Amino acid sequence: MTNIPEITDSHCHLDFPDFEGHVDQVVTNATQAGVTRMVTICTSLQRETHIRSIAEHYGSVFYAVGNHPLNVAKEPIATTQELIALSSHPKMIGIGETGLDYHYTAETAKLQQESFRIHIAAARETGLPLIVHSRAADEDMSKILVDEYEIGAFSAVMHCFSSSAELARTSLELGFFLSMSGIITFPKSHELREIFSQAPIEQIIVETDAPFLAPPPHRGKRNEPAYATFTAQVGAEIFDLDYDTFAAHTQANFNRLFFKATQK
Repeated sequence: MTNIPEITDSHCHLDFPDFEGHVDQVVTNATQAGVTRMVTICTSLQRETHIRSIAEHYGSVFYAVGNHPLNVAKEPIATTQELIALSSHPKMIGIGETGLDYHYTAETAKLQQESFRIHIAAARETGLPLIVHSRAADEDMSKILVDEYEIGAFSAVMHCFSSSAELARTSLELGFFLSMSGIITFPKSHELREIFSQAPIEQIIVETDAPFLAPPPHRGKRNEPAYATFTAQVGAEIFDLDYDTFAAHTQANFNRLFFKATQK
């Protein structure tokens, strides 16, 4: 087992009902597959206490805090001060998941944008990376990222990136990272694999978005952090690297972006 290259699942949701009563086994499965760290992501501040407790219980699990754009109309919008205060926990290493999603809830676009800018301000203030969700909102997403970066620099990862080449270019030019999910392993994802192939390897990390988007051979079933290895194998092929080398790159990239995870 000691020869298995280590990778990190930079984005999963261990608090979701799919994992209830199974987190011990899921974490064990991940470790045995070489996935030695996981970041469990908050999508609702009302769940922050539970998410934090998971990270406190497992040495290999870290967490991030934010309000998902699909939830901004369902609960009070987080304040910058609230997010900053929550960031004091040693295992809280990122701001989000936040962003824009017009696919299902375009009618809340203005509210999503307001919440997104609040999260950006918190990321800027704390120095922690922003975890960005973007769906069917490329134009507004690019504008907000560029406008806010001009106000003051911040770091970010475009989580589960599956948007346009234009948004990828804008994000990379700002120094942000693109995160590979199981989507890149799907047979019809030719254009997405091409977008990733044009990105600098120094700005790539991997994730599962578990319990969603399981890669083959588990497609259609519950995803879990251990399956990040299948995505990483395809990532290595995209960059024409052996698995060990690609894994080492993504580990170094994760450590730079989520620097707090490396602090003792």
